[in-house]
Amino acid sequence: MKKKEDKKKDVDALRKDLEAAKNLFVTGFEKLRVDQDFELRKTVRGSGGKYRVIKNNLAEKAAEGTAAQEVLKGLKGMTSLAYTTGDPVALAKALTAYAKANPTFTFKAGLVEGRVIDVKSIGDLASMPSKDEIFAKLLFLINAPAQRLVTAVNAVGRNLAVVIDQAVKENKFT
Repeated sequence: MKKKEDKKKDVDALRKDLEAAKNLFVTGFEKLRVDQDFELRKTVRGSGGKYRVIKNNLAEKAAEGTAAQEVLKGLKGMTSLAYTTGDPVALAKALTAYAKANPTFTFKAGLVEGRVIDVKSIGDLASMPSKDEIFAKLLFLINAPAQRLVTAVNAVGRNLAVVIDQAVKENKFT
């Protein structure tokens, strides 16, 4: 059993993480084997997030005064947190894919950019394109008109050169 000072350190460390994390997913992990847990942690790290198993009452104390307070209130069962300061879509995709492969892993709630979301919204979030994909599409849309303009301007010169070349070949110039 942990000493009171150790529990206080755990609560303070969790509070610091909760204050920094913009995106948080509360999950249940009952009956996961060690190899499955290892794979889950690897998946979360790969998507730029952190994963932590928590005690429900310590999480509730750590969340007091943070955006996660509402999400971490009244938790039951085995609980873990997956959180990130980066792209919530990438983490949601990774966790959703893992949950499909391991049905014992479940979602309880979530917090995205300071807003509480339900389990259905986590699935919707996972189906969205990532920030990188959105930026790539946006850059393509911005770049496309400029590319077309350059092609059209170059086409005028190229067409003129072709016409002059044809005229020279057919001795139309006198």
